[in-house]
Amino acid sequence: MSHVNTIASLRLLAPLALLVALAACSGKDEPAPAAPVAAPTATPAAAPAVSAKVQSMGTEELRDLASKALRENRMYAPAGDNAIEYYLALRDKTPDDASVKSALTDLLPYTLIAAEQSLGREDFAESQRLVALIEKVDATAPALPRLKQGITGGMQTALKRTQEETDKVKKDAENRTKQLADQQRLAQQQAAEAEAARTIAAQQDAARRDGERQDAERQASARREAEQRQQTAAAQQAAAARQAAAPAAAAPSLRPVSTPAPRYPAEALRSGTSGEVLVEITVGTDGSVTNARVLRATPSRVFDREALNAVKRWKFEPVGAPVTTRRTLAFAPGG
Repeated sequence: MSHVNTIASLRLLAPLALLVALAACSGKDEPAPAAPVAAPTATPAAAPAVSAKVQSMGTEELRDLASKALRENRMYAPAGDNAIEYYLALRDKTPDDASVKSALTDLLPYTLIAAEQSLGREDFAESQRLVALIEKVDATAPALPRLKQGITGGMQTALKRTQEETDKVKKDAENRTKQLADQQRLAQQQAAEAEAARTIAAQQDAARRDGERQDAERQASARREAEQRQQTAAAQQAAAARQAAAPAAAAPSLRPVSTPAPRYPAEALRSGTSGEVLVEITVGTDGSVTNARVLRATPSRVFDREALNAVKRWKFEPVGAPVTTRRTLAFAPGG
């Protein structure tokens, strides 16, 4: 009986509460064009409308707690211990209970008023909790869009205000820091100018001495390079002279043992091409050819390979020291 009596009393108070809510809204429910409010950059994650603890309770416990909450005027708060959450959990468990639906309908105006008040004092977490309760009671409640927009706009306004205050404090601090830095910079500049005046002569003198040292080093380096070039040129000339003289002196001392003729390239033979190749060979002390290279070939790169292959197979009588000489190999069809 106490549960029914409490609901009846609540019904008598509901119209008055609704009038108060309408007066508090002061015409906010009137349809009017409003500028769209962008979603805030970050909003706290919404908790479930009905706490998990309440949802886990049995129907009898929920009825008793709901009646007690009504008697103690805990219609929508505190979170997790209020009449509207108990009745919402009851409705989930007994969806056909008309008394539960009626109680939620009667509690809705009080929750609307509380949502408006929490929004007015910028308690956005509480506003979101109450709006979630309202939406769970009646997802089509006319006040829901306005309340949600009010929460979003209020959060943006509060965030903007906080940002402006933060920016102002930051700007004031930056100005003070800048003034102090300017003073320090001026003092440092004056000290630096005085120090520069004392050290400029020493720097110029050091630069002069360094320049003289570098000039002396460059001159010495140039002399060394010139001497090295002269020595290198003399060594190259001597080597060239020895190389030019070596074949003429060494050639008569070589006695061939086996000098097989080169193979005639097939393509040159078919085309009737003739020519000659001048090769330079080095004969080791055992009489074998240790090195060979083409000095001149006519025509170019036609007989080079066969000429080198041939001379590398040549054998001479052993000599006392390696001998470098030159030979000309002629290629003629039918020769």
